[in-house]
Amino acid sequence: MQDSPTDNTTEPAGTSGNWWQRLAGGLKRSSSALGGAIAHVVAKRQLDGATIDEIEDELVRADLGAETAARIATELRYGRFSTSITPDEIKAVVAAEVEKVLTPVARPLAVDAAKKPFVVLVAGVNGSGKTTTIGKLAAKFRAEGHSVMLAAGDTFRAAAIDQLKIWAQRTGADFVAREAGADAAGLAFDAVAAAKERGIDILLVDTAGRLQNRTELMGELEKIVRVIKKVDASAPHAVLLVLDATVGQNALSQVEIFQKAVGVTGLAMTKLDGTARGGILVAIAAKFGVPVHFVGVGESVDDLAPFSARDFSRAMVGLDS
Repeated sequence: MQDSPTDNTTEPAGTSGNWWQRLAGGLKRSSSALGGAIAHVVAKRQLDGATIDEIEDELVRADLGAETAARIATELRYGRFSTSITPDEIKAVVAAEVEKVLTPVARPLAVDAAKKPFVVLVAGVNGSGKTTTIGKLAAKFRAEGHSVMLAAGDTFRAAAIDQLKIWAQRTGADFVAREAGADAAGLAFDAVAAAKERGIDILLVDTAGRLQNRTELMGELEKIVRVIKKVDASAPHAVLLVLDATVGQNALSQVEIFQKAVGVTGLAMTKLDGTARGGILVAIAAKFGVPVHFVGVGESVDDLAPFSARDFSRAMVGLDS
């Protein structure tokens, strides 16, 4: 279930309070699980081959992926480390290697002012937090001074249309919708045309939740892209895939299928506060190299912020910023 809009939607994401504290708190389950496992292994023996193998197994269990886990194990095996290395020293090695994987994908969502409207198609499976993420992005863009339009392309669910309308009202964004059950591609066509006519800066298009194993639903998403291009051949200018961190390894197949269907240009990872499986973002980065634009660690509008490789890697293992 997606969370409801909050009242403080006029503040830009990440500016209220201390974002590092939010991120570290949101990744507490992940850092406790991984950090606890590392401390447990190191407490049993010195840093020898068996210890490193066990640490590698724990990294794989933390969803970092076999490739990244092997890189970290190699660094521990051949680096100049004392056999009496502490858990925090190992965490620092893990954070440094994770940061290397994440740095190339830590890229902001760059809005091209020459594209007006700059069309962002937002996709993802049911329950990933698409509609809520759109609302938070609307608040962010409005706070930056952009005019924004929200298009209720999830025409399968009346509740999604209503939810997006509330976000539009609270953020001062324009809103385009049709009745529940209407053709989503037609709605997207109308939205791009209306945004052009009104001189809107950014158009955020919601879509129905797609199960990545339902080919007919993915086909409908492809149709939306084709129809949008009839109004603006260069659009959509960004395809944002919203991923729910709590699904763990299943997120890998979601990226793969959506990438093939609609050419995902960036990711937003939500619900990191609800799982110990935050490491899946590392596995996704290593496998696909898709830019990560935003991470979400809670329900407040301030709990969605631009992705930082260093902050994420250190918070994930429980180190200070």
